[in-house]
Amino acid sequence: FHRITLSCLPASWYCSVSLLSLGCAPRQRLLLLLLLLITSEGACRWILFKLFLTFVYLSLTESMEATDILNPSLNYGIVVDCGSSGSRVFVYYWPPHNGNPHTLLDIRQMRDRSRNTVVKKIKPGISTLATTPTQASDYLHPLLSFAAAHVPKNKHKETPLYILCTAGMRLLPESQQADIIEDLVTDVPLEFDFLFSRSHVEVISGKQEGVYAWIGINFVLGRFDHPDEEDATVEVTTSSQNQQPISRRRTVGIMDMGGASLQIAYEVPSEEAGKSFLAEFNLGCDVEHTQHVYRVYVTTFLGFGGNMARQRYEDQLFNSTFTKNRYLTTQTGLSKDKPYLDSCLPVGLSETIVRDNRTLHLRGQGDWTKCQEAVRPFLGLHNGTMSPRGVYQAPINFSNSEFYGFSEFYYCMEDVLRIGGQYNSEKYSKASMDYCSTQWSTLKQRLENHLYSKQADDSRLKYQCFKSAWVYEVLHSGFRFPTDYPNLKTAQLVYDKEVQWTLGAILYKTRFLPLRDLQQEALRQNHPSWLRSSFVYNHHLFSLCILVVVLAILLYILRLRRIHQREQRQAEVLNLLWVEEGEALLP
Repeated sequence: FHRITLSCLPASWYCSVSLLSLGCAPRQRLLLLLLLLITSEGACRWILFKLFLTFVYLSLTESMEATDILNPSLNYGIVVDCGSSGSRVFVYYWPPHNGNPHTLLDIRQMRDRSRNTVVKKIKPGISTLATTPTQASDYLHPLLSFAAAHVPKNKHKETPLYILCTAGMRLLPESQQADIIEDLVTDVPLEFDFLFSRSHVEVISGKQEGVYAWIGINFVLGRFDHPDEEDATVEVTTSSQNQQPISRRRTVGIMDMGGASLQIAYEVPSEEAGKSFLAEFNLGCDVEHTQHVYRVYVTTFLGFGGNMARQRYEDQLFNSTFTKNRYLTTQTGLSKDKPYLDSCLPVGLSETIVRDNRTLHLRGQGDWTKCQEAVRPFLGLHNGTMSPRGVYQAPINFSNSEFYGFSEFYYCMEDVLRIGGQYNSEKYSKASMDYCSTQWSTLKQRLENHLYSKQADDSRLKYQCFKSAWVYEVLHSGFRFPTDYPNLKTAQLVYDKEVQWTLGAILYKTRFLPLRDLQQEALRQNHPSWLRSSFVYNHHLFSLCILVVVLAILLYILRLRRIHQREQRQAEVLNLLWVEEGEALLP
C-alpha cells in the first residue's frame, strides 16, 4: 500500500501517489484517501474504500503498539515495586493533559519496539538487605538502568521516579527501614537524573496498597470518566460542607485473596462510622473541585488467604484429634488403617499432617457441605458482627454495586471448575460438590489428560475442595454477599492485561501535574497574539494546508479539462467551417 496507481480515475486524472513519500502523518494520509474516495466513482471508489479501511485499522493498531519515544510531547513516570520476594520496575507514559480540570491523565504502560510492556523483575526482596543497607542502591541499579534505557534521555530530568516498598519492608524495624531509604535517597541521584527526592521513597501500608489497586482497576475500566446515559451511577456525598451530592459513574469494588491474606476495597458513597477503615482522597488536580473525591473502605485480613486458611484448619484438626485420642483413648489418624476422615479432601485421597515429629493420617471424604461447616468458624464471626475476625465492615449497597474477585477467587473457579468469569453461586456450589465427591484417581486422570487449565497441578487438585468452600464462606458468610448477587466477576486480567497497584500509585502521585499544564496554558493565553504564533503551527493546521493544496491541484486539473474541452469544441467548429467553405468552392 505504499504506492497507489489510480488508473481507474479518468484519463486526465491519471496519477501515481506514494502516500509515505508525502511525509504525511497517518491522519493526513487518511484525509487524502478520504478526499480521493469522495471524488472517485465506480470500481475506483471501491478500491479506495478498502484502502481507507486498511489505513484506519493500521492507525488504530499503531496507537496500541510500541510507545512513540520520538514524540516530544509524551511524559514518562517510573514506579519500583519493592515486594517481599522481589522488586519490579514499571515504566508509564502519558500525552499532554486535554485541559479539562475534571479529567485525569491518560496514563498507560510503556511498550518497547517488540510491543512488550516495559517491566523488569529481580529477586530476592529488598528487605534481605536489612543488615547491609548500603547495598540498597546497588540492588536497584539493574532496574533503574533498565528504565533509563527506555525513557528518552532528554526526558530523564522531568521523569518522576517512585520507589514504593510493601510487605517485606513492613516487617523490618523502623531503624532498618530508615537505613535502606537513606541509602537510596543519597546514592540514586548520583547515577540517575530522574525527578527524585526523599518523598518519592516510602514504605506503604496495606491500606495504601489496597487503595492503589482499587484506583488502578477502576481507571482501566474507565470508571473515573464522565458517565454516559446508559452507565450505572451513584449519588456521592463528600465531607465538604454545604456540598451537594454528586451523581457520577459507579465504581467497582475489588476482592483479592492471595496465599496469606485477603483484601477488600470498595467505594462508600456516604459518610459512615469506622473512619479508620476509610481512605478519602482527591484524584483531581484541584483540591477545590470535588468531582474526583473518593471515599474507599479498605481492609486486609492476614491469615485469611487460601494457603494460610488451610494451614490454620490443619493445625486445629491436628490439635483437636490428638486431644480427643488422649482423652478417649482412641487411635483416630495415628495410622493409615485408621485415618481421620477429612470432609475437605477429595474422596479417596490419602494425606498426612506432620507437626512436632508427630503424624496425623487423613483420608478424603469429599463432603462439600460438611466442609463449609468445618471452615466457617475460622472466619471469626463474633461480637455480634458478621464480618471476618469481627472487624467493622462498611455497608455495601448490593442493589447498586459491582465487584471483581482476583487471585484465589479466580483460580478457585477457573483452574479445575472452569467457570471463571461471571459468578453464579448456585452453579459454583454444584460444581464444587461434584468435584469434592469425585474419586481422587479420576481427578488425577483428568489432570493427566489436560482437562484442566495449564496452571492446575497436584496441589490445586488436593486443596480445591477446601479452597472452594473457604471462598464461598468468605464471600457469603464473611462479607455477607447475597447468594443471588448478580454483579460479581472473577478475573485474572482486565481487558487482556494484568493491572498492577503501581498504576494506581502513579495516578495518585501525579494527580497535580494537569494543574501545572493548565497554569502554563493560562500564561500562554495572556501573552500577545504575536507571541503565540509559534504554537499555532500544529498538526491540525498542517492537515488544513494539505487539504487546501490537494483541492487547489484538483481545481487546477478540472480547469485544464475544461480548457481542453473548449479547445476541442473550437477545433470541431473550425473543421465544420472549412468543410462548408470547401463545398461552396466546388463547381
